[in-house]
Amino acid sequence: MPAPSSTRPGSRSLYRDLRARIGDGSYAAGTALPSTRVLAAERGLSRGTVSLVYEQLASDGFVDTRPGAATRVAAGAADRIRTQGRADDATEPHRQMPDSDRLSAFAQRLQAMPLRPSAPDPAGVIDFVYGPLAGSDFPTLQWLKALRRAEGQRSQRLEYATPLGAPELRQALQKHLHQTRDIRCSTEQILVVNGSQHALDLCARLLLNPGDRVVVENPGYRMAHQVFAAYGAQLVCADVDDDGLQTAQLAALTAQAPAKLAYATPGHQFPLGGFLPIARRHALLDWARAQRCWLIEDDYDSDYRYTVRPEPSLWSLDRADCVIHVGTFSKTLSPQLRLGYMVLPPALAGLFAQAKLLTDRHSATGPQRALAQLIDDGSYARHVRRMRRKQQARQQALLQALERHLGTQVRIQGAASGLHLAVWFPALPASCEAQLVQAAAQRGVRVYPISPLYLQSSSAQATHAVAGVVMGYALLDLPEIERGVEQLAQALRSLR
Repeated sequence: MPAPSSTRPGSRSLYRDLRARIGDGSYAAGTALPSTRVLAAERGLSRGTVSLVYEQLASDGFVDTRPGAATRVAAGAADRIRTQGRADDATEPHRQMPDSDRLSAFAQRLQAMPLRPSAPDPAGVIDFVYGPLAGSDFPTLQWLKALRRAEGQRSQRLEYATPLGAPELRQALQKHLHQTRDIRCSTEQILVVNGSQHALDLCARLLLNPGDRVVVENPGYRMAHQVFAAYGAQLVCADVDDDGLQTAQLAALTAQAPAKLAYATPGHQFPLGGFLPIARRHALLDWARAQRCWLIEDDYDSDYRYTVRPEPSLWSLDRADCVIHVGTFSKTLSPQLRLGYMVLPPALAGLFAQAKLLTDRHSATGPQRALAQLIDDGSYARHVRRMRRKQQARQQALLQALERHLGTQVRIQGAASGLHLAVWFPALPASCEAQLVQAAAQRGVRVYPISPLYLQSSSAQATHAVAGVVMGYALLDLPEIERGVEQLAQALRSLR
């Protein structure tokens, strides 16, 4: 819709701003907009100009006005604005695509990647997404108490903190990692980061040059693949089986040219769920040592083990100081906290701290100190045990529903641990995967195709001959899981 016809720049700017805030949800449906008097004073405009803008918004159907009542955002206004925005983007692509010669090589690679932020689901959709957790599972009372204590102990001197992270949290992590992962390290080797993705970005930024080779699992964690590729790395695909990374392939993959970096999820391979056996762990470390290759151990959700006993972490087995251990609290507390950590070899610790100093100074200290209290007083360990029981109950509900409604029509991988399953449909070719996802969406169920997690390689493509989906369960309650699988079964029948 056009902006108000007034030639005053202020009115056009105000119209665009209000329309954008309605579109992005800052002003939700039913929310009262500021009065014309207040908004005129804030913007330095006349009340008449603001009234004209409100009239235009009402004419366009974005707000409701009534005499003597506040102007409120109309129902459905945000959807209409977003729809119009997509249409504008399609007709005016230059608004989203700056000229390549004005961008760095990194930005050009990034621009070509299909990175899309997740969108919230419409009401009533059963979403088997991997990543989000149920809000009701967060330990709100304990967290608020710890946060109040942490903020009540605020220093008189408000200054930038160390980029390594709050000393209290690093000390708590040092003990926690020793007890739970058999990791022995100094607090100076622990770097607090804004989630595991931040850790991967730092690794790519500091350890890779364009053209360097990085060994990755295939299929694997897509955003790890993308961050390495964004820095110009050449991805070398190692296939995955029921036990995780096939280490027997590594020598042949790097026979002609060595790898600079390798990335693995040994505690729970993403997405197939394999648990790397001890023999393969030693083989991976031996190969990395021979290659003089850095090895990232992404320990993203190994707190959730159900039928598999723990194995030593790669870090605890490493004798060449080549392992970078990456962990996160996104799967046990909340991804919104943006709290993760790295355990670095001594040779890298100072360099990574310098890089973090340049990129964001340090992570927010209040949440770090609150988390340290929860770890020290045992609240975090109790929460993890409680969450493990809850997630196992959800997983069992999903497994039983799949058995009840789909039976031999599916094959399941990754049930030993974690927060998701890989579900295969042996009678459905991989080319029908998108149709299955769409048919489920039409029935109010969202599942996620496994194909985008595969990189191009002849052996992996041969393995991935049938349709598959990744089904997370941490967001759902038990009745939703049952209804969702029932609708998925109906979607599968509709394709036949």
